[in-house]
Amino acid sequence: MVELAGGALALVDRVVAHISGSFPAHVDRNELRRAGALGLVEAARRWDPDRGVPFEAYAALRIRGAVLDAVRAADWLPRPVRAMARRLDAAEQALVARLGRRPDESELTELLGVEVAEIRRIRALVARLAPIALDGPAAGADEDTRLVDLVADVREHEPDELLEHRELLGYLHDAVDLLSERHRRVILGIFFDGRTSVDLAGELGVTESRVSQLRSEAIAQLRWGISSQYGRSSDRGSERREDYAAAIARARRWDQRFDRERALADQPVSESA
Repeated sequence: MVELAGGALALVDRVVAHISGSFPAHVDRNELRRAGALGLVEAARRWDPDRGVPFEAYAALRIRGAVLDAVRAADWLPRPVRAMARRLDAAEQALVARLGRRPDESELTELLGVEVAEIRRIRALVARLAPIALDGPAAGADEDTRLVDLVADVREHEPDELLEHRELLGYLHDAVDLLSERHRRVILGIFFDGRTSVDLAGELGVTESRVSQLRSEAIAQLRWGISSQYGRSSDRGSERREDYAAAIARARRWDQRFDRERALADQPVSESA
């Protein structure tokens, strides 16, 4: 195997500098150099001096191939789309040189022999999938604002969202309290205490199917009663349902509904409820 020296590593830098000029700015040149160094090692392992090919020429080809393979592997676009994007860029540059201005879409379609819709599709794909540097400056903001500063943290909620959630929990607290005895015991048993239908059936002296029916009735009543507080029920319910919704609205003052302690803020309610 050829013994690698500083001159061989300098060859990696020269090859990377030569072929990376056409790569987008987001492509990490250090990653390219690492890939090129692996190509250099592979060249040293495979080079056969008896074939009469100078090591530097052979290694340059292996380095170039390793770098291009690394770029293709990291590319976010399918290869046919990337190839078409390159054709589009080359055609646009050629027309700029010929016309002295940026070409319009009709001129590009005539040169490339494709439809306008295809050009627009390729451009949209490239623009949509292009990576964005989060530590870069944010467009339209002051120079000290980075893009990452404007990205919303999905783990945190806005104050209005927190208030809406606490209000909803307050309505839920009252809606559960105002259910009939059996419906309330089924809802609390299944969704808050983790009890099974078998346990509840034995406690209530009914069948498991009746427990399932009570659960469905209670959920429907809760959903209708809470939705009514937000004006989301499009049809009028029975008189019993109307009374239930009115009782939820009267259960506490609006400001009391945001009380974290009474709003079941820490209660693990199943989403299916």
